[in-house]
Amino acid sequence: MAKPGEPLRQLIIVLGDQLDLDSVLPDDYDAGQDALWMCECRGEATRAWSHKARLVYFLAAMRHFRDAARERGHRVHYRETQDAREHAALADWLAADLHRLAPQTVVLTRPGDYDLDAALRARVEQTDIPLRWREDPHFYADPAEFADWARGRKQLRLEYWYRALRRREQILIDAEGEPEGGQWNYDADNRDSFGRDGPQELPQPRRFRPDTITQEVIALVEREYAEHPGQCADFDWPVTRREALAALRDFIAERLPLFGQYQDAIWLGEPWLYHSRIAAALNLHLLRPREVVDKALAAYADGAAPLAAVEGFVRQVLGWREFVRGLYWQRMPDWREQNALGHEEPLPAFYWTGDTDMACLHDALAQTLEQGYAHHIQRLMVTGLFALLLRVEPRQVHEWYHAIYVDAVEWVELPNTLGMSQYADNGVLASKPYIASGAYIQRMSNACAQCPYDPKQRHGDEACPYTVLYWDFLSHHHQRFANHPRLRMQLKNLERLDDAERRRIREAAKAVRARLRGEAEPGD
Repeated sequence: MAKPGEPLRQLIIVLGDQLDLDSVLPDDYDAGQDALWMCECRGEATRAWSHKARLVYFLAAMRHFRDAARERGHRVHYRETQDAREHAALADWLAADLHRLAPQTVVLTRPGDYDLDAALRARVEQTDIPLRWREDPHFYADPAEFADWARGRKQLRLEYWYRALRRREQILIDAEGEPEGGQWNYDADNRDSFGRDGPQELPQPRRFRPDTITQEVIALVEREYAEHPGQCADFDWPVTRREALAALRDFIAERLPLFGQYQDAIWLGEPWLYHSRIAAALNLHLLRPREVVDKALAAYADGAAPLAAVEGFVRQVLGWREFVRGLYWQRMPDWREQNALGHEEPLPAFYWTGDTDMACLHDALAQTLEQGYAHHIQRLMVTGLFALLLRVEPRQVHEWYHAIYVDAVEWVELPNTLGMSQYADNGVLASKPYIASGAYIQRMSNACAQCPYDPKQRHGDEACPYTVLYWDFLSHHHQRFANHPRLRMQLKNLERLDDAERRRIREAAKAVRARLRGEAEPGD
């Protein structure tokens, strides 16, 4: 440990989503000459109007990381929320502390946010202190490798990037160099619903009782961010490296075997089902993607989990996370502003309250507001689908997802929301808009049996708003997608409807939008 007054050689910036010493410390790090810098910046807490549980997760994980680093002999300059009131922006706090600490060099590992990266770089460059900017070794691939792979391709598709990484890493590749089991992708085996009887004896994820540090953070958030959405009284997320590893072991042993089969299923009142609940720990770097994949592969090798489940999980970690991160750094900052479908409706107010009589949407929103969590099908095919069919302005949807989920870091949230969910990028990320009527939700959940709306009706007082808006979406965007091979069957179904039926659908959709905008319905 350096003595007070000794010159500081390197000041290493550690952001709230970089809580892995192996990732942030450069190879020439010397605990006797270098120090870490961390700050609980109020501007970062309010730039996205963050769910209280999201704030607790970040701040508690940061404080635990700080204390663990100090116990290992590292010098950490750390500003807590109550000490960080003078400046709103993280870059301004860094500038102030650079003046105070006068390091010889600043080390910055690529952040998970384009704007923050630009702001921090600009602030350091305004000083006379050299900036040492480095890639994040936490991931399988860096953005330059992705850019090399993408160069010259007409379309960028997950499947081919995923196959390239699997071959490079020799993951689920047999002795002949072919995919294990003869298939690259077992997605077709991973779409079961729970049927009428529902899930039986669901294993509940391990919970983590808040320790003194986390309890202090919960009290701080309730005091300093009282107006933010959600609640944190029942906070039980893993906020340390040890807890995150325990959460990973719990998932592998208890839920991975059936994860694949039921990963697309929904059941009211059951937020976790067989999902991993480790995305937040991965995104804050409490877990490393390689160790997560290795644990899943070991379960397959031991016969504890079937190939379809393991491949489906590996595809999310090795394939999807790496794919969206590559696209994020290739497409920003323009991606955030795209609105290929020209959607301009406001996000309904009930996204912040859960106050809707649509059973599937109420359940997903109430769960989200309580837990700061929803699994990927709830996000894509319930909250995201409704916003897409309603024609909500994509950036408003992105800002809601960024604010409301504990695992939201922009590099992974923005592509999933604007590309996968809202098709705002005109097919850069997803080959088609993910649209469906209420029949999809009826097939994959028990929500429709407990809802006042009928998913089979396209108009009328009992018509499901998803179904109304689905048919209106097809009609509204018919010309745009007329030659789209993956929408051909859906458009053919639309074309079978006569003009009178289309007109009734159009008027029903107009009434839904008017009602959600708080306007009088036509004819009132």
